[in-house]
Amino acid sequence: MTGNASAETDAPLDEVWALVEDVAVAPEWQNGLEALTPIERDEHGRPTLVETESHAKVRRVKARVRFSYGAPTRLSWRQEKGELKSLDGSWTLEDLGGGRTRATYALEIDPGGLLGMLVRGPAEDIVRKLVVNSRPGDLKARVERG
Repeated sequence: MTGNASAETDAPLDEVWALVEDVAVAPEWQNGLEALTPIERDEHGRPTLVETESHAKVRRVKARVRFSYGAPTRLSWRQEKGELKSLDGSWTLEDLGGGRTRATYALEIDPGGLLGMLVRGPAEDIVRKLVVNSRPGDLKARVERG
C-alpha cells in the first residue's frame, strides 16, 4: 500500500518544520498514532529511534521506527522492527512564500502475512484514508491552531 497527500498551510516553513521535527508530540495531533516512545536521540535531542503504536482500523500495530532529519524540509522514517513487513514514510515541506508552506506526507507499507489479508479491497481504502490522506490535514489544523 502506497500513497501520498499534500496540504497548503497558512504558516511559514520554520513553524511547520518545528511541529514535524517534534516527533515525540505526534500522537497529540496525528489521528491513529496512539503512542510514541523515544528510545534513542541525536545530538540535538531529537528522537532517532522510537517505539510506536498505531490503530489502523483493522487492528493495532506496533513498530520500532528510525527517523532521519533533513532540516528544514524533510523528515523520513523506516521501520526497523515490527508487525508490518515494511514501512517507509516521509514529510516533505516546501516554502510557498508569503508565510505559506506545502506539506506532503508519503507512506509505503507492506503489511505482510495475516495483516495483509485483512487490509485488502475496501479495507485498504479505509486504512489509506486514515494513515495517509488525513495526515496533511492533521498537520495543517495543528499548525494553524497554534
